[in-house]
Parts: sequence; C-alpha cells; structure tokens
Amino acid sequence: MSAGTPDPTTDLAQANAAAVTGTGTSAQWLARYNDSLMGVFGSPQRVLVRGAGALVWDADGKEYLDLLGGIAVNALGHAHPFVTSVIASQLTTLGHVSNFFTSPTQIALAEKLLELSVAPAGSKVFFANSGTEANEAAFKLARAHGKAHSPAGGPARTTILALDGAFHGRTMGALAMTAKQAYREPFEPMPGGVRHIAFNDIDALREAMDGTVAALILEPIQGEAGVRPLSTEYLLAARELSKAAGALLILDEVQTGVGRTGAWFASIAAGITPDAMTLAKGLGGGFPIGAIITFGEEPSQLLSPGQHGTTFGGNPAATAAALATLHVLETQDVLANVRAVSRLLADGLQKVDGVTDVRAFGLLIGFDLAQPVAAGVVTAALDTGFIINAPRPSTIRLAPPLNLSAQQAQSFLAALPALIQTAVAAHASEGA
Repeated sequence: MSAGTPDPTTDLAQANAAAVTGTGTSAQWLARYNDSLMGVFGSPQRVLVRGAGALVWDADGKEYLDLLGGIAVNALGHAHPFVTSVIASQLTTLGHVSNFFTSPTQIALAEKLLELSVAPAGSKVFFANSGTEANEAAFKLARAHGKAHSPAGGPARTTILALDGAFHGRTMGALAMTAKQAYREPFEPMPGGVRHIAFNDIDALREAMDGTVAALILEPIQGEAGVRPLSTEYLLAARELSKAAGALLILDEVQTGVGRTGAWFASIAAGITPDAMTLAKGLGGGFPIGAIITFGEEPSQLLSPGQHGTTFGGNPAATAAALATLHVLETQDVLANVRAVSRLLADGLQKVDGVTDVRAFGLLIGFDLAQPVAAGVVTAALDTGFIINAPRPSTIRLAPPLNLSAQQAQSFLAALPALIQTAVAAHASEGA
C-alpha cells in the first residue's frame, strides 16, 4: 500500500477501539444513536461505557451507583471478575453450536437448575435467550396441554388465564399474556384465548377456572406494576384450583428468580411446586439467557421434537455465564447479603419524608411517593449519580446487583430526601 493511502484494516481497528472504550462525548454518541437506531426505547438517558460492581461510568466520565442492575439483570453487578473470566475462557474453546449438538455447560446448567428448584423426577429444562422467549415457550406449552386434555365432544381447553397488571414480554404470545393495553393495542389482534382476571382475587380466580382453561400464568411479584406481590394465600389457591381444574400453573420468575428476593425463587415462600417456571434476567449475570423448567413427567413431555426451538438458546457461552453466576451466588453467601441489605433499605426508606409505602422483597423494592413525582426523582437521581426506575407515576423501583454493599445502599438513603425535594419543587413549578 502506497504512502498516504488509507489502510481500511487500521481504520476498522481504530473505529472498533473507539466503540469498545467509549471514546467520544455523550452528545456525540447520542447523535449517532439517533441516526442509526430505531426509536423504540425513546432517547437514552445516558451513554454508559464502563462498569465495575454496582458502579458505572458514562462517556463524559460521570460515575453512577446502579440501583437498577439492567432491570434485575446484573445479579453480580458489572464486569464481575469470575463471571467474565469464565465467559472469556469458554469463548476460547467453543462459543456456539447448533442444537443438533449439545455441550457440557448446557447439560450442567440444566442439572443445576433442576437441583435448585427441587424439581421432581422427570422434570426438564429448555433454554432460550430472554424472558419473553421463555414465556413464548410457556404459551406453547399451555396450548399443547390444552390440546392434549380437551375432551372429545366437549369444550376445547384453549384459555390461558393471566392477571391484571401482568407483564410477560413483548413478542406476540408473551404480549397477549401482558395486561397493559398501551403495549397491546398497536399490534392487535392478539393471539386468542388469553383472559385477564383480577389481581390477588381468589374468588375471581375460582370463578374463572373452568373446563376451558389450559393454564394460569402469574408472577409471584409483579415488577412492572410497581413491585406488587401476590399473597401466599393466593399462590396456594392458584396451585389448588389449577390442579383441580386440570390446568397448568406457570410461574413467571423472570424478574424474581435467581436470588433476587433473597431465596432462589420467590415462590419458595409459598411452598408450592408449579407445572412450569420461566427464568431469565439475573440467570446469566448480564449475559443473555432464558429458561423454562417443567416439573414432573407430564408437562415435560408436552413439546416433542420439532415443535419448539431456538438458534442461540443454550449455547456454550451463555450457559457458562449462568453456571458462573450461580456458582458465585451459592458459594459467596450472596443471598444472605440480599436479605441484609434489603432490611437496611426497607427500614431506611420508611423513615424518608415523602415516602408513603415500601414493598421490599430482597433486592426487588418498590416504594410509593406522596406525590406523582417519580419521573422527576429518577431525573434528579441521575443528575446526582444514582440509577433508579419509575414504573408508575408515584412509584420508584430498585433492583440493584445482589452484592450491593450496605455502604452503597446507605449513600442512596442519605441522598433520597433531597432528590424528592428537587422533584417536588420541579413538579410545583411546572404546575404554576
């Protein structure tokens, strides 16, 4: 190549290095974002370039305490040294194989999930790439169960019951089970047969559970609805009534599973065994993976070869990441930390002026404000150096890394009164 002639290899290397290191200002990156990506997420709040534990830094060098954890995904924070080392090691040997084959990490992870969920003999696991994909598998499982158990000459079992306030994902089957009309309306008609019933209402469940019901799907704690729990009584009734009606009970633990509540799964507190359970988010510690566990032989045999599949699900890299995450959670007493820091945050939040209600389930925490200023609190928090979320106008949600320290939690509690005051003042000036 002659002197002065651009070297495309060098140019590409420099461009890749800039992207990996985050070289450039936030304004520059956001301009490029708006020119190149679909606007389905709106305008990004920040351009993040680096993380370590519960801390992240943006392209302008500002530091933030991440109290949202990628919406309950980063179970061990960012760049956990053991998890990243396992992923890197796996990628040097085998990153992806088609599902004509398997790998040791895929088998070992399935076995580990069956162990942690205390699944009975005959139980199985299917791996996907996300929570919505796991719930798509659950949707098809319900359909298969309904077809297998529809009586000859009788009513077809085609109904899937879901709850008001539910969020199960945005692909079409998962979206049909999601309650929020604003998500559904642009894409209607939805796949048929899904009926939403009142949240935490045993009488409504009993009335709805007839011979047409193939499955009931529910989240033990609704995260998108503002961290709203089902009662133990409701979960027990759901198990009893679905079993009596011959319907599947499917628990969506995409957000609540893998130690988020201080137990491996939120449903453990109720002492029930579902027919299927979906997982994702924290399972891979930040690496994309989802799963559905079927409990017992009958639901585990509903989907036969060729009836469901995925290209990337269960690949060696994703399953290695999940195994590494579970190993750290299990061996470093992380769940005890979840319970301790949860108590600290719950106790502290209850003492903050302007906070009216606190719902803490491990490190999935929702708290309500006296005024509808949650969005303003999120903005003030970002400006101050905290990442939080407002699922509702008066509700803040926290879902930080499970290894969040007590000192980091205290720093947020100390800052929160001023954040609320800032949001209330801004809200008042907007209304003036």
